Amino acid sequence: MRNKGTAGYVMSSDTQTAARSAPNPGSGGGARASLRDVAYEAIKRRIITCELRPGEVMSAAELSDHLDIGRTPVNQAIDRLMTDGLVEVMPRKGIVVKPISLDEVFDIIEVRLINEAYCVRRAAEHAGSGLIAALQENVAKMEEAVRDRDTEGMMELDRAFHAHLSQAAGNQTLSEILGNLHDRSARLWFISLKAREHHVSVCRQHAAVADAIARHDPDAAEAAIVDHIEAFRANITRQI
Repeated sequence: MRNKGTAGYVMSSDTQTAARSAPNPGSGGGARASLRDVAYEAIKRRIITCELRPGEVMSAAELSDHLDIGRTPVNQAIDRLMTDGLVEVMPRKGIVVKPISLDEVFDIIEVRLINEAYCVRRAAEHAGSGLIAALQENVAKMEEAVRDRDTEGMMELDRAFHAHLSQAAGNQTLSEILGNLHDRSARLWFISLKAREHHVSVCRQHAAVADAIARHDPDAAEAAIVDHIEAFRANITRQI
């Protein structure tokens, strides 16, 4: 069922979900910036959850109809998804969901290992009460998501957890790079989370990272994040 949106157009359920995730455009972005962000989040969500499968072909018109959003913000969203490495535009074919390259995923894992180890060390050395509380709250919410078997909820919490860690390094460029790398490997992570036991393992791994940071122990924090990322690598290897 579709519901009326606040802007006067009809919002699909995908669009409503994305609207909750899209950043507030503020006074400078206006309605078009807001719709661009909503379209971006909605399409990205469908790619990450494999509703739009690797190699699937679509058109801007189809996406516009599905999301009930105009063609211009949809095209702007596609441009951004191309930059993210999630889609590619092929002449006379259309918009293609970029296939998952395992070599690329493993390259991403190597980059994450180096940079997230740095981030958690910085976090453990300098974390204040705000960051510690945010990580602990995130872990508590993830425990609830595990109990509820809420895979998409877990994915959102996982991204937020890693965003907290990258922001703790105090380097905005690094934070943005790691966020993009996380998104590019998220499709395989979503597939891996179909195994119930992996839900529990991820939650425990996050708890270990949060605990080490709360104790201001950089060595333990680094060891915990390396264990977490290596577990992802091992799980993906088993899945393929």
